[in-house]
Amino acid sequence: MSLSGSICALATPFRSRDDAIDVAAFERLIDLQITHGTNALVVAGSTGEAAALEESEFSQLLDVAVRHIGQRVPSIAGTGQSGTRRTIAQTRRARDAGIEFALVVAPAYVRPTQEGMYRHFCEVADHGGLPVMLYNVPSRTACDLLPETVARLTAHGNIIGIKEAVADPARMQALLPLRSERFAVFSGDDGSAAQAIRAGADGVISVAANVDPARMARLAASCAGHADTAAALERELQPLFALLGCEPNPIPLKWCLSRLGIGESYLRLPLLALSPQHHAHAQSVLAGLGLVESAAAVG
Repeated sequence: MSLSGSICALATPFRSRDDAIDVAAFERLIDLQITHGTNALVVAGSTGEAAALEESEFSQLLDVAVRHIGQRVPSIAGTGQSGTRRTIAQTRRARDAGIEFALVVAPAYVRPTQEGMYRHFCEVADHGGLPVMLYNVPSRTACDLLPETVARLTAHGNIIGIKEAVADPARMQALLPLRSERFAVFSGDDGSAAQAIRAGADGVISVAANVDPARMARLAASCAGHADTAAALERELQPLFALLGCEPNPIPLKWCLSRLGIGESYLRLPLLALSPQHHAHAQSVLAGLGLVESAAAVG
């Protein structure tokens, strides 16, 4: 399966009463996405609080996702770790669960050189057992996978794309010439995704799609050739994009999903639920987009 359009980086619902994965809510979230046009799903990424998952829970989440998604859309697992050997092991777990692609973030905290990142991604692509999508998000990892290193990595036959979360248009312009039939470029920033897709990116790997999958799918589809529609959708979505950034992801996202009937606003420490001072504004944003009714129609 090829990857394009609006891809959702799924949240992982947890139950506050026992701190367990809320499987029923996770399945409802999957159905909401597919019903409203999301093109592929990322499981256990940073939006899915992967850092808070036990190994057994990571496997559980992937098993649930593979079973519930079926063949409806492609499945992607966040498998990146700070060490190369651990990343390979996590990628193999995803492969064994039936996941189709690995989203591999640049190694966080350890701050490798460009050559170190190049060798890291090659090793994962060689030995992890899944096609690899690179993921660059320097604001979280403290290292920046530069376009010249990405250019070297495109030569690897098992590296199939990049999720680029640097919102600077110059970064996207540097990456777009690397696109080919076997290497895709995705925005990893909702706020600048429309601009990136208009410039030639293949789509967006989105946080906002959790909350408003229909508009995000339409936005991604309309950027090529339907400028007025895309501009209108982008304006409608801007308040949601801003809301989802008012505290670190996925704190605002979890609160929004709870209002849509998808799990609770509960997160695992060290993350806490959305601060009360944001609640009224968040409720206003959701009401303005009519999202409660959309979710209820699926559930």
